[in-house]
Amino acid sequence: MTGPQRAAVILLVLGDEHGRQLWKELDDDEIRIVTRAMAELGTVDSDDVEKLMVDFVGSLSAAGAVTGSLDRTISLLEKILPSDQVALLMEEIRGPAGRNMWQKLGNIDAAVLANFLKNEYPQTIAVILSKIRADHAANVLRNLPNELSVEVVGRMLRLESVQKETLDHIENTLRTEFVSTLTQTRRRDPHEMMADIFNGFDRQTELRFLSALDASNAESAERIRALMFTFEDLIQLDPAGLQTLMRQVDKDTLTRALKGASETMRNFFFGAMSQRAAKIMQDDMEGLGPLRLKEVDEAQSRLAQLTKDLAERGEIVLSKGNSEDELVY
Repeated sequence: MTGPQRAAVILLVLGDEHGRQLWKELDDDEIRIVTRAMAELGTVDSDDVEKLMVDFVGSLSAAGAVTGSLDRTISLLEKILPSDQVALLMEEIRGPAGRNMWQKLGNIDAAVLANFLKNEYPQTIAVILSKIRADHAANVLRNLPNELSVEVVGRMLRLESVQKETLDHIENTLRTEFVSTLTQTRRRDPHEMMADIFNGFDRQTELRFLSALDASNAESAERIRALMFTFEDLIQLDPAGLQTLMRQVDKDTLTRALKGASETMRNFFFGAMSQRAAKIMQDDMEGLGPLRLKEVDEAQSRLAQLTKDLAERGEIVLSKGNSEDELVY
C-alpha cells in the first residue's frame, strides 16, 4: 500500500471517536490526499488490516517517547535534505500562516490572483510571486497589466532577502483580505461540479443523463461535455506526460483499459512502448478474454482520474488540442 492508503486504513479503523484528533492535525492538502485514498480503497482483508495495525503500533513502540521541537526538526531535516531546502521550509514554518498560505495561493486561479494583486505595490507583488511556484507566478504575470508586470519583473530581479516583519505583514494581509474572503464567497460552477460527477459514471449512465439533458437543456449538456475529462482525452498528452502516466499506472488497469479502447487509443499507448513491451501488452489483452463493458469503463475511469491527480500535483500538463488551453483541476 502507498502511504496515503495506509493512513486511510488506520483512520477508518480508528473511526470518528478516536480518529477525530488526528484529522484535526492534518492540513487541507493532506486531508484531500487521504480522503481520496480512502474513497478509492475498496475492501481490505482483515488479515491485511491486522498486519498494518501491528506494524503501525510496533513502529511507534520501538521509537519510545518522542519530543518535537523546532531545533530537533531542523537537525533531522539537515541530515536528509539540502541545506537551502531546509532553510526555505523553516522560513515558511516560522511565518504566521506557514506553508499552507503559499500552497493556497498556488491553488487559486491565476486570473483571480492577478486581479487582486494589480492594486498592490509592485514590490509587494514581487515578494508574493517569489514565494509561489514558478509556473503559477508566470501565469499571474501574464494576467497583470503590461506596464505593471514589467515593473514587477524588475523588482523581482532586484529582490533581496525580505525582513521577517514584512513577510509576516504580507501573509496576514493575504489571509485576512484575500484567501479567507475568497474561501467564503467563491461558488463553484455547477457545470464543473456536474462534469466531475459525470466522470464517475459508467458509459451507459453517462449517455443516459447527457441524452436527457440534450432534450431538456442542450446548452448545459454541451458545457458539461466540454468540462469532462475522459479516457479519450488522454490522447492530448505530450510524450513526457504519457511516459509519466505509464510509470504510475498499474499494468492490470492499463491492460483492461486498452482492451476496450479504440484502435487510435491503443496505437497511441503502444507508440510510447518498446516493440517488445507492446507485444507483451497485446498478448496480455488477448489473455484476458471477454470483459464486461463495466470493467473496461472502470479501468478507463481510473486511468483518467490518475491523470487528473498527476496534473494536480504538477507532474503533467493537460490540454485539449490547444497548447494555451490548459485544464486546471
